[in-house]
Amino acid sequence: MLAVVLANVITDVSDWLNDFSANWWFLVIIFVIAFFDSIVPIVPSETTVIIGGVAAGLGEQPLLAVIACGAIGAFLGDNTAYLIGSRMSGWITRQAAKKEKRQRRLEWATEQIRVRGGLLLVTARFIPGGRTALTVSSGITHQPRRWFVTWIAIAVVIWASYAALLGYFGGRAFKDDHTTAFLVAFGTALSVTVLIEFVRYVRHRLR
Repeated sequence: MLAVVLANVITDVSDWLNDFSANWWFLVIIFVIAFFDSIVPIVPSETTVIIGGVAAGLGEQPLLAVIACGAIGAFLGDNTAYLIGSRMSGWITRQAAKKEKRQRRLEWATEQIRVRGGLLLVTARFIPGGRTALTVSSGITHQPRRWFVTWIAIAVVIWASYAALLGYFGGRAFKDDHTTAFLVAFGTALSVTVLIEFVRYVRHRLR
């Protein structure tokens, strides 16, 4: 039963890739999803950038355009998340003061940003959900805007280039098979994310 379901999913992915990823407006989809994923961390932005990279590897999309759309969408989304945190900081701070656990979390976020600096923003971009929590926290704790914008710009370029290039080389390696190219690239990205989470967990336990 599971094998049938998996086969159907793979077929659907293949059909979707063939039907949509070669169109010019797929670049708009990459931009929009990258933007909203920075605010609502349930949108698969890495997936769309990887698919765009696969299309680029097959000669169906310009690679630089895929990277640019992903990076610009993520940059604007991260800055929107920062503004949301900044505008709601007073209310969030008052709510945190009512419960010791919330207060400790807010203090922890502030301390992590202070100690680890901009590199934390770069690392968090590869952790779904983590990047939103950190960008919102940067706004809540009123981190310097210029500092935030500079590091987020670096983070989104690295992130978009990484995801797009994974798809690009997958597309180049499996020119006659969209699905295999996507699955290989996506599996690699997922493995890297799991590795980052594992390293973070081990470091946290050691502390």
